[in-house]
Amino acid sequence: IFYKQIIEILLAPATAITDEPGHLVFTEVTEMFAVAMKISLTSGIVLASPIVLSQIVLFVAPGLTSREKRLLYAFLPGILLCFLAGTAFGYYILIPPAISFLVNFGGDIAEPMIRIGNYINLAVRLLFWMGVSFETPAIMFVLTKLRIGSATIYSRWRRYWVVLAFILGAIITPTFDPINQSLVAVPLILLYEIGIWLSRLAGRGTHDMDTKEAATKRPSS
Repeated sequence: IFYKQIIEILLAPATAITDEPGHLVFTEVTEMFAVAMKISLTSGIVLASPIVLSQIVLFVAPGLTSREKRLLYAFLPGILLCFLAGTAFGYYILIPPAISFLVNFGGDIAEPMIRIGNYINLAVRLLFWMGVSFETPAIMFVLTKLRIGSATIYSRWRRYWVVLAFILGAIITPTFDPINQSLVAVPLILLYEIGIWLSRLAGRGTHDMDTKEAATKRPSS
């Protein structure tokens, strides 16, 4: 019902191609219909995700300890907020310069005619992967709480993460210029540092909890 409004929202940051009327085209008979179906299905999945996640939590909760349940319940809102922050970053910060670079590159040689299907696929992919990338601190925090990772381990892998961040920047962004690549890589590096800081807090809280549990189990003299 609202696919037109959703498409308009996705087109809003791409001022490089929306400022000029008629810049967006479709070259196949079924392309516009396919775009509408893709937007509708994707939006439906996003709207239904809280219900799906709640059903998954209810399914796995009986097999978890009370501590794991508390961690799971606290983890879900953080994951959602991180995902929303990543999509907001992609929408407001990443898409405008990326589209501007792609459209203006070689504009003096050939006239760009942007297919709407191509742009929608690009925008959805960027928003999704930026949302996933912004979940890095929350995942590092939970892994530390589960005693799978630690701030010390993450600090050792810092140099590798810097390289990986720029590789992900080249994969996520549709361009290969260093500016747009850095727009993704630098936030990923900062998020990793935030994850290390949160892991220190998580490790300290886990250590205090273990100390209390050991004290309660110690036989009285």
